[in-house]
Amino acid sequence: MHVNGKKLRHEQKYYINPQDYIATRNRLRTLMSLDRHSVSDEGYHIRSLYFDNLSETALYDKNNGVYQRKKYRIRIYNLSDGIIKLERKSKWNEYVLKEAASLTRQQTDRLLSGDAEWLRGEDHPLLADFYRDWKQNALKPSVSVDYIREAYIDEMSDTRITFDKRLAAGFHSALLFDRDLQTWEAIEGPRLILEVKFRQFLPHMIRSLLQMTAHQRSTISKYVLCKERQKIYTR
Repeated sequence: MHVNGKKLRHEQKYYINPQDYIATRNRLRTLMSLDRHSVSDEGYHIRSLYFDNLSETALYDKNNGVYQRKKYRIRIYNLSDGIIKLERKSKWNEYVLKEAASLTRQQTDRLLSGDAEWLRGEDHPLLADFYRDWKQNALKPSVSVDYIREAYIDEMSDTRITFDKRLAAGFHSALLFDRDLQTWEAIEGPRLILEVKFRQFLPHMIRSLLQMTAHQRSTISKYVLCKERQKIYTR
């Protein structure tokens, strides 16, 4: 599937228990390589700060099953400002398009303080779109999402398998880089999130290693899980 000349990816999500995670990870390691950005066998840390409007359109579009939807976020890795990305994740059912633009620490700090005027006149299409949505829809930081990602890559087929662990919500958006940010677990019970991402087809060998029929496929949204946790703790 293509949109505006850009090829979309399939994205399938599953809940997986710790025992199945260990067995599946060990099988995948026989065929796929650990993502080169990993800092250990556990993977790497991701923190994403999501934006939404006062009506929480991104939240309710997901919960209401709107076919086409989008979310903006700022993403950092391993709590460092070495790589900062503004991303837009657009979805058409299970098809996904992710676009990104690099930010500096200074630019990020200005956005966190509520100042987006430096985006006026930006040439990068994503930054221009974000500025327009910021102004028209009064976008504001909504919730931060923390987790450890263990990712495996098959470059030949452009397939990516990830295990997302220890999902937690943080409510203080201005503290994006704070290593001591207070967070709350966002998934009940001993479960992880398995994500399967591929272009045209999922290779048979990888499918057999995953044994996907043994897992619980779900329309999981880490943003929604963390927003729901936020609502519980801020009532």
